[in-house]
Amino acid sequence: MNVQWFPGHMAKTRRMMSEQLGLIDIVVELLDARLPLSSQNPEISNIIGDKPRLIILNKADLADDAVNQEWVRYFKEKGIYAILLDSVHAKNLNFVADKIRLVLKDKLEKQAEKGMSGRSVKVMVAGIPNVGKSSFINKLAGRASAITGDRPGVTRGKQWIRLKNGIELLDTPGILWPKFEDEETGLRLAYVGSIKDEIMDVETLASKLLEFLNSEYKEELCARYKLSETENLMGYELLEMIGKKRGFVISGGEIDLLRAANIVLDEFRSSKIGKISLERPKVEE
Repeated sequence: MNVQWFPGHMAKTRRMMSEQLGLIDIVVELLDARLPLSSQNPEISNIIGDKPRLIILNKADLADDAVNQEWVRYFKEKGIYAILLDSVHAKNLNFVADKIRLVLKDKLEKQAEKGMSGRSVKVMVAGIPNVGKSSFINKLAGRASAITGDRPGVTRGKQWIRLKNGIELLDTPGILWPKFEDEETGLRLAYVGSIKDEIMDVETLASKLLEFLNSEYKEELCARYKLSETENLMGYELLEMIGKKRGFVISGGEIDLLRAANIVLDEFRSSKIGKISLERPKVEE
């Protein structure tokens, strides 16, 4: 599958981020904890350059707990602060403002020496579509300041949100990059919903996801769908088995593979299959 999705508003967002960068003290980049490398837009790094950065590994509650810790160590070894976060349920959100000030410690101390300690800290919040930026901002703000949705591409324009603790957030639309380096990156982004399902062949997408799950999380897959003897099965075979188990039979006794595919993707994204990580540092390294 050649997975690409780069609508026009994403190109405008790149320009807007570059234009606003001079106002910003720090960039908070949200990554999906299930696929930190695939959800890290290389263009954001190019745009922000050496600007201070804090990584939020969001949706950590949906990812494999052991792999989450591997990613925290991975970023720490690279000298980058990373926080595991479930922003929907507000876990660990109290640490975010403290971490922002910790990353900016030297700068804030210099400002205090110059009598500028009351100045607001301006934070750009960046990340790919559907990574949870708006939910993250709303929890920090304690109110519905940013538009949220479970579909990619909901936020279309920049908006400033002032917090009570002297921090101002700049929410930016989620952006991908014009061309993924490899097919696996595009597939992983599609698995978690960062690419619109409407442009995808969801049966093929679900089949490829099932092959991954059968290889890396066989126990969770078989338990969820009451499967057995799945060794060496292709994705479409697994999808058909799941369709039969769920009773998705249409006229002529055929299995409704489209319905089965949508169920598999929905249940993966909502963690009903289990806590799944699509990447781990050792494999990527």
